[in-house]
Amino acid sequence: MKMKFVYVAIAISLGVVSLKAQQKAVYLDDNQPIEARVKDALSRMTLEEKVKLCTAQSKFSSHGVPRLGIPEIWMSDGPHGVREEILWDSWGNAEWTNDSCTAFPALTCLAATWNPQMSAIYGKAVGEEARYRRKDILLGPGVNIYRTPLNGRNFEYMGEDPYLASKMVVPYIKGLQSNGVAACVKHYALNNQEVWRGSIDVQLSDRALYEIYLPAFKAAIVEGGSWSIMGSYNKVRGQHACHNDLLLNKILKGEWKFDGCVVTDWGGAHDTKEAVFNGLDIEMGSYTNGLSSGKKFAYDDYYLASAYLKGLKDGTYPMSSIDDKASRILRLIFRTAMNRNRPWGSFTSDEHYNAARTIAEEGIVLLKNESAKKKEAILPLNGNKYRSILVVGENAIRRLTEGGGSSVLKVKKEVSPLAGLQAKFGDKVKYTMGYASGKPVYDREVAPDFNTDSLHAEAVKQAANADLIIFVGGLNKNNFQDCENADRKSLALPFGQTELINDLLKVNKNMVVVLLSGNAVEMPWIKNVPSVLQAWYPGSESGNAIANIITGEVNPSGKLPFSFPVKLEDNAAHSFGAIAYPGDGVKEEYKEDILVGYRWHDTKKIPALFPFGHGLSYTQFKYGKAIADKKDISGTEEITVTIPVKNVGNVKGKEVVQLYIGDEKCSVIRPVKELKDFQKIELAPGEEKIVSFKVGKDALKFFNETLHDWVVEPGAFKVYIGSSSTDIRSIVNFVFN
Repeated sequence: MKMKFVYVAIAISLGVVSLKAQQKAVYLDDNQPIEARVKDALSRMTLEEKVKLCTAQSKFSSHGVPRLGIPEIWMSDGPHGVREEILWDSWGNAEWTNDSCTAFPALTCLAATWNPQMSAIYGKAVGEEARYRRKDILLGPGVNIYRTPLNGRNFEYMGEDPYLASKMVVPYIKGLQSNGVAACVKHYALNNQEVWRGSIDVQLSDRALYEIYLPAFKAAIVEGGSWSIMGSYNKVRGQHACHNDLLLNKILKGEWKFDGCVVTDWGGAHDTKEAVFNGLDIEMGSYTNGLSSGKKFAYDDYYLASAYLKGLKDGTYPMSSIDDKASRILRLIFRTAMNRNRPWGSFTSDEHYNAARTIAEEGIVLLKNESAKKKEAILPLNGNKYRSILVVGENAIRRLTEGGGSSVLKVKKEVSPLAGLQAKFGDKVKYTMGYASGKPVYDREVAPDFNTDSLHAEAVKQAANADLIIFVGGLNKNNFQDCENADRKSLALPFGQTELINDLLKVNKNMVVVLLSGNAVEMPWIKNVPSVLQAWYPGSESGNAIANIITGEVNPSGKLPFSFPVKLEDNAAHSFGAIAYPGDGVKEEYKEDILVGYRWHDTKKIPALFPFGHGLSYTQFKYGKAIADKKDISGTEEITVTIPVKNVGNVKGKEVVQLYIGDEKCSVIRPVKELKDFQKIELAPGEEKIVSFKVGKDALKFFNETLHDWVVEPGAFKVYIGSSSTDIRSIVNFVFN
């Protein structure tokens, strides 16, 4: 029997599809166009079956149509790996023995690679794991903009710049969906904080919406072709985002022509009428106790369940509404669960571990690299120079795939930073904890099981006798750290780390600090620490990736996807009082408007501690003079800008050449410059490459709120080319007529 008749054979054996029906069933034939299959299946369904498609049947699945052999949809949390199996009707773990996944680096690390090829590798690999686990939707990737460094879920996203996030998300989606597993881009939209996330009403301008917060979502839909999207918990201009007329009807399904499914975040639906009319398709998690608490909390009481069915029967809601929702869900099913041509997938393979390590290595950012005596940089570390290396810090041994909320992972393998360093340097490496935190618990802080004063004192004592200290700290996945459901309480390092670093420096200034976090942190000690690595959350191959960077086996090439402010008040969202963050408990006003991240630092002349796009290497790159082939353009013309870049150091390395555009005079406020292109190149010692960029009208536009359209005003523009948003190596002037 041919594969395309597998579902039919099962249905016939159950007596639910006749042979005659099977012969005419267009929806069961893979050779038919999807739209023909959708139309055919829809014509065979009862009203009750159509409505059933719109709601959950368990914690992570929604209904199919058993009578027609149409399977349910199975989902899994992501986007850094495939979450362990959850019980049908509660949040308890199913305790399977074969669901330990590969942990891929957090998306901040992926964004820090500035390499779309890494996104493609990432998406394909995590998609293979999801397919192997028989998932139809992976809940990710996340592309909410990094607005404040206190947001507990920033580690799940791709930084502060809409252009960078747009370029990085598209290959991820294409790689993931090549496995027949749908991406579910999240959280659409304006979900930029966890405090009051279920109720806060975000107020912002159309310019900020279209220029900053929507481009990555648009790229995911229009260029990436994402098959589903997840609504966010918050309100936007008075309506919850999961059933928001502006976001879902007018923009997503109207302007962007999205033909896939809108899925709620779990419990994100609040009203049947709004859910019917304002663009929602699949409702998940409205009640956390499911059927186990009886009829009152049954799945039939979801907003798109019995209340919707009743309204359809009595004429309150038009039949066209359910036909649209059911068509979208069927289209998703035919792309995934009923796509018999999709590959089988694979799980925790060497290929996936290699992918995780490579992505981590490309994403780790060398923030600072000097020596204690200002003669020779500490990194890359030559083990022969040191008799004793003291590793200090809980994050050197802590499993950072645990906790964090819905991104929690049960992993088959996680190499700790300590294990990675011990593999390189053997018995030279000694370890002391230095500080400690409690176990990760979703909704509260837990005290550590250690005497932290004793840990602190012991670390200082051992540091005095060590040749080198490698401090491995940062944040973790505990509540009020990098964790869903709560924001950070401050920009400072938690658990007494700042005090510990200062005391360690008093007895030994030969120190490397390795920060594991998804957010910027305050660094009052930065002038006294010779070398600092921002290593993010690197996943299963964490320790190996970090050790390879520290030893120079891999030359660091990551660049920051967001700015590190000196102090919290230097961040735009924190410059206008509580109404701008976190709001007054009811609403929040994005008063910084389009000046997010480096746009704020540049325009307001507030230096960042480490700027957007910053990242050092173990070699040096010399930029020549940028040259444009035209001095003015008009209409659809483009200018080509070229710049020579040469590796003038002694080792092979990768550099991210960044292009920014500045509008010299405009009728509306514009940032000093905005990222509009970048290329990551690899150069051997002494090698030079000519990097070429094309700049056209689209790179010059801003969103005109009066016309509700993208426009460009004639005048003078600048092309800035550099190694970061502040390290500009060459400038080209041109005019748009």
